[in-house]
Amino acid sequence: MAQTKLQAIGLRHEYYQPRTGGRLLALDQVNLEVHDGEFVTIVGPSGCGKTTFINLCDGLLKPTAGKIIIDGKPVTGPGIDRGMVFQDSCLMPWRTVAKNVIFGLECQGLDKGEGQERAREFIKLVGLQGFEDHYPHELSGGMQQRCNLARALTVDPKILIMDEPFAALDAQTREIMQAELLRIWRESGKTVLFITHQISEAIYLADRCIVFGARPGRVKKMIPIELPRPRDLSIKRDPKFLQYEDQLWNLIEEEVKKTMIQDQVVHNINN
Repeated sequence: MAQTKLQAIGLRHEYYQPRTGGRLLALDQVNLEVHDGEFVTIVGPSGCGKTTFINLCDGLLKPTAGKIIIDGKPVTGPGIDRGMVFQDSCLMPWRTVAKNVIFGLECQGLDKGEGQERAREFIKLVGLQGFEDHYPHELSGGMQQRCNLARALTVDPKILIMDEPFAALDAQTREIMQAELLRIWRESGKTVLFITHQISEAIYLADRCIVFGARPGRVKKMIPIELPRPRDLSIKRDPKFLQYEDQLWNLIEEEVKKTMIQDQVVHNINN
């Protein structure tokens, strides 16, 4: 069995709300594991704490209770063992593709020699060879996210954490980027934790898909995706793929309806 790369144990997170003086419970008793080299996707209704969870994994937030463990060590803050890819490419507009990609290595003092070679390697891997001297405004949305991905990979993280990185792309580019991401994942051998709202994307990419319940977020179900790899985009028309879609949608629909009922009860009480 593959080695455990990341563990969430009894994870709980609350946000303080200054206006009301109250606290919002975003996550409660989240327990899960991600194995070395595994591609795990997380889906769930809006507001279920998916982004809070990966911000905890990246060390951008500290949990109210519980802990995140990576390679046996508790996460206490951001670190170079994790590469974060956000929905927005977050590229520096005054830097070229090559300069954006090498930025993380510059912060580590590795911007020359081996570092530059590593940056060139990942620029090629994500399909941006020939665009090294282009600026972000000269790239399409998909190319900007390729650059963002190359920047995250260049620092050689143990885990790649992705928060809806393709959400802002048009439908066709999004499909192409999904296939490209699987190729990059296969060639780089990284462990990937990927958040998405799109059910078909979650299934297509994943070894396992984790469904979060409505707020406060908890693990509702873990579903192994038993589809052959490598996967062509045409697999999305396979009957087994469509069965997974129905299963995931039904699970999420249950949580959405539950939230609607809870909201109605609160509304009735307040009025």
